[in-house]
Amino acid sequence: MHRILDKEVLAPDVVRFWVEGAHIARKRKPGQFVIVRTSEEGERIPLTIADVDKARGAISIIVQGVGKSTRHLNALNAGDSILDMAGPLGRPTELHPDRRVCCIGGGIGTAVVYPIACGFKALHGQVTAIVGGRTKDFVILEKELRAVVDRVIVTTDDGSYGVKGLVTDALTGLIAEGQQFDEVVAVGPLPMMRAVVEVTRPLGIPTTVSLNPVMVDGTGMCGGCRVSVGGEQKFVCVDGPEFNGHQVDFEELGARLRAYREQEAESLRLYGDRMACHVQTR
Repeated sequence: MHRILDKEVLAPDVVRFWVEGAHIARKRKPGQFVIVRTSEEGERIPLTIADVDKARGAISIIVQGVGKSTRHLNALNAGDSILDMAGPLGRPTELHPDRRVCCIGGGIGTAVVYPIACGFKALHGQVTAIVGGRTKDFVILEKELRAVVDRVIVTTDDGSYGVKGLVTDALTGLIAEGQQFDEVVAVGPLPMMRAVVEVTRPLGIPTTVSLNPVMVDGTGMCGGCRVSVGGEQKFVCVDGPEFNGHQVDFEELGARLRAYREQEAESLRLYGDRMACHVQTR
């Protein structure tokens, strides 16, 4: 059991938890994740380790309530416990010193970008962060990034905060200004990562993306998270989660992410019905 120490709502349906996990906090490196389960019958949920507090023996996870399992997790409060939490899993980010890096986070993807940006900055990198959201309410971790990196640009689809437009617009603008990058890291919705890759591909800028497909065991045994990279089959849980974005087959990955959409919708509907029934009978 892993006790929840703190809970903070960052955006609509987006919650940051600090959870006990001293063994994970000691070993975790940027880019790695955990798999959590709230109950014996619960789904195993892969979540990036957004931050660590070694003094408290705790890790931070940021959860967007989209389906049944993530909404159930977000309903927990400080003092509650998560049944089990396996990690750290996955390959750490390949960090190199003195790099000029642009870290791009779209929505909840900023939770993945933040520790990576911190890792590059700790190695004396020049780090620019671009953070995007549909509206101001969906922009997360801006304050935390501003405390670490050299420059932060915020974009919103509707112009309610920062610069109106997409993260790719901001990236294109920086490049047009003459800004040079040794590497771009992009994490967010699949269409966003794909769009970033198409900006950097003709310019030959190495681009890393972090993938989050269907995942069950986290050890490469189930094969649920397989993805085609450079014409080869890779397992995100053990070969990733980060890959060369120019080599990822986004079309195939998108199809795999849509494969269980009907089942996910039905599970969420049944969960909503149970919650409504619970409220009515109290």
